[in-house]
Parts: sequence; structure tokens; C-alpha cells
Amino acid sequence: MADHKNAHHIVEIPVDPEHQQKMVSAMTTITAMQNHPLMEISQSPGHLLLLKLWQREEDLFGRKIARKESRLNSIRSEISQLCCFFFLFHGFFLTILSASVTYVKNVNEEHDHVCHIWWVPSILSLCTSLVLIFCVEVKLCRYWKVSKQLQRERSDNRSLTRCVQELRMKGASFDLSKEPLNAKRMKSSSVEIKWKPLTWCSQSVTTICLLCLTGLLFPASRFILCV
Repeated sequence: MADHKNAHHIVEIPVDPEHQQKMVSAMTTITAMQNHPLMEISQSPGHLLLLKLWQREEDLFGRKIARKESRLNSIRSEISQLCCFFFLFHGFFLTILSASVTYVKNVNEEHDHVCHIWWVPSILSLCTSLVLIFCVEVKLCRYWKVSKQLQRERSDNRSLTRCVQELRMKGASFDLSKEPLNAKRMKSSSVEIKWKPLTWCSQSVTTICLLCLTGLLFPASRFILCV
């Protein structure tokens, strides 16, 4: 009787296969999270600090790039305004000159004295054109300077982004001594041969066109006054 009272009964509880599969999936997820590179980074002070520093640099690069792009748009707008003023000035100038010649002819048929001073409006037109062209060239130089800075910062940002992605993928195995390759080192590693006059011509197409138009418009005053 004593043996019967002290006997232990083992009851087997059937486990639902779906519940068992969920338990296995949860255990697998927990194991994967523990072995994830971001978890390794969070447990390594050096890697975590490096990730935060690089993310801060990425944010700074993004702000600088946005400011540079806004500056380029502003300079483009200023160049367009100067070119519009150039054409408007010559349009009004030639219109007024033609109207004045017509008036002189109607008042006095002899207008030889007007023809002799053709160089006065021509010089006025030339000086105004050169001032406007000089302003356009200054804006173009500033534009290309900011454009080069923007390209360099974009290149540095891409290099930094690649390093951040590599750090997130490798985790604690990432080499802390590695640094992003900046644009200056990339430029020094690549050999570029550029002919300065050709570079200037490609960057100053607007200036060259305005100079050609100025040369064509210079004798226009003589043609209007003497014909």
C-alpha cells in the first residue's frame, strides 16, 4: 500500500505543432538578434562611438551639400538676370537710337554731323556691355568654385556612407583604424591632365557668347546713324 501511495504519475501534455513552430521561430529570432552586427556594435564602446561620430558627420555633410546646392541655384539665377539685363539694355538702346535718328531726319535732312559722332553711342554700348560681361564672369567663377566644393563634399559623403555601411555589416570585426577616403586623396591617386584654356572655355561659354554679341553690336550705332 505504501508503494502505491508514493508512486509518481507522469502525465504527458500534447504540444500543438503550430505552437512548437512559433517557439522555435522565436528562439531563432532571439539568437539572430544576439549575433546581429548592430548588437555587437552596441556592446563595443569603441565601435558604438565611431558609428555615432560618423553618423554626425553624415548629417553635417548633408547640411553643407544642401547649402551649396541652394547657393548654386542662387548664382544661376543671378547670371540669368544679368544676361536678361544685357539683352534688354541693347534692345532699348538700339530702339532709342533709331527713334532719335528718325527724328533728326524729319527735322533736318542733313544729318552728317550726327553720323560723325557715331562712336559716342558705340563707346557707351561697349562700356556697358563690358561691365555686364565682367559681372557675369565673376558670377561664373564663383559658380564653378562652389560647384567644385560641392563635388568634393559629395565624394567625401559617399566615402563616409560606404564606411558606415561596412561598419554596420561587420559589427565588432570592423577595423577601428580605418578612415574614409577623402576627395583630396582620391584626386591625388588619379592622374588628370587638363588644359587650362580649354577648361576656361568650357566653363565660360556664356561670357564668350556675350563678348561675340558685343563685337557684333559695336558697329550697329554707326550703321543706324549713317545709313
